Amino acid sequence: MEKQHGPWKIKSTEKIYENEFIRVNEDSVIKPDNKPGKYTTVSTKPGAATLLIDDEKNVYLTRQFRYALGKESIEVVAGGIEEGENPLETAKKEVKEELGIEAEEWTEYGSLNTDTSIIKSPAYLFLARKLKFEESDQEGSEKIKMAKMSLDEAVEKVLKTEITHATSCYLILKAHFLLGEDGKN
Repeated sequence: MEKQHGPWKIKSTEKIYENEFIRVNEDSVIKPDNKPGKYTTVSTKPGAATLLIDDEKNVYLTRQFRYALGKESIEVVAGGIEEGENPLETAKKEVKEELGIEAEEWTEYGSLNTDTSIIKSPAYLFLARKLKFEESDQEGSEKIKMAKMSLDEAVEKVLKTEITHATSCYLILKAHFLLGEDGKN
């Protein structure tokens, strides 16, 4: 059954691959210029990402080896949203699991899609404050170290491309902008 999709028409969809994290679909389409074609998309499990910041404007990030990159990456705390969870529940769970931190104050910072041409990968963004530190409870596949630095240093690392995870870059820069010079906003 043909369906309209913006200026495109989707004639049929074939699932090429699927696991617990991603799904790859190939659509047979009629392009906006009325020519037939194929369009492949990748959908990931929605995620929640959190920037943790203390009263002195220090941020707490993760430092971990990323298999796809083949090297260590500095990132905000993030994880996939499980069936039946809402983004805030996931954010709180991931912060506790990965760094052993609980926060009293949570601010929602909207959502983000990192590559919209072929990938549907929504991330819900949070800022967490009034932090309490406990033991982490990392999954067996995780070897995460805490990276503590000032918010200004994190911004500098983004600008120098030392932090390259797109969601982390966006969340760090957004927090820096919204918190302003005094960090109280």
